[in-house]
Amino acid sequence: MLRRKDINKRRFLSLDLEMGGYYKIMMDTYVDERDHKLLEADKYTFFVLKRIMGGDCKLLLSDHEKLILCFTGQPFPVWIWTPDDASEEEMEGAYRLAKENKLLSGEYRFNIKYSLAEYFIKRAAEEECKLSISTNMFAYDCPEPKEPEIKAEGAIHRCDMNDVEELVDFLEMFHNEIGIDRKDVQGYRADAENYIKSGNMFLWKDAQDNNVASCKYAPTGDMASINLVFTRPEFRRKHYAQNLVYQVTMKVKEAGYVPMLYTDADYVASNACYEKIGYTLRGKLCTIIFEAEQTLLR
Repeated sequence: MLRRKDINKRRFLSLDLEMGGYYKIMMDTYVDERDHKLLEADKYTFFVLKRIMGGDCKLLLSDHEKLILCFTGQPFPVWIWTPDDASEEEMEGAYRLAKENKLLSGEYRFNIKYSLAEYFIKRAAEEECKLSISTNMFAYDCPEPKEPEIKAEGAIHRCDMNDVEELVDFLEMFHNEIGIDRKDVQGYRADAENYIKSGNMFLWKDAQDNNVASCKYAPTGDMASINLVFTRPEFRRKHYAQNLVYQVTMKVKEAGYVPMLYTDADYVASNACYEKIGYTLRGKLCTIIFEAEQTLLR
């Protein structure tokens, strides 16, 4: 496993360009303050990248100027950061880097900017492979939370170890519904225990003491990402999730963090609910995937 301490390890990627010339990329296997500074311009859209690249990664590569690639391992996506003004040469470098590291095999997902997604789609088509956008994502923050207009019955509940099995059920339902990052029961149980130990995992209990919705937050730097927002199907359309997210957002603010979250851009109704409690759109990115049976490892 590559770690940040591997400061003496460098990788070189040389590209023969069709227009003539030679383009060489030197990639380090660690990140430092230069990379964190680069991500400041995209602190909302690449909030997760900033968090994960500080931990253990299966693959971590950066030139500290124009390209960061980070992969923590399955079932999670590969994150690739490039600047808004990335040139075609630089995007080709990102594509070749992914290919060199056997990430274009059809089994991985990529979270990237739309400009890079368009380039990847075009390059894959040239190699007779189909690559497409699977998810459009919005990144929101909430500088001034607004209390929900409709109050839901029940109250927020901070999870404790008595809630492990209930939380395992929520995790399984959540990941099955969104169709990504699935694990086995043991994996969900380990996650549930870690979330509870953090003190940042919450459920909403209705008036009958049913656990009807979930939500947690994870701090990084001065921001905290709100996620795992899920309502059991039989309890939807009763404003439980909106009220729970508002309550968790207030806890994030009280703890001194800026609340933020990612949403599926195509879920118009859910995004409207977030906006009603004060969330403001700050950025966009997307997830791209290859068809499973295709490969670029030729």
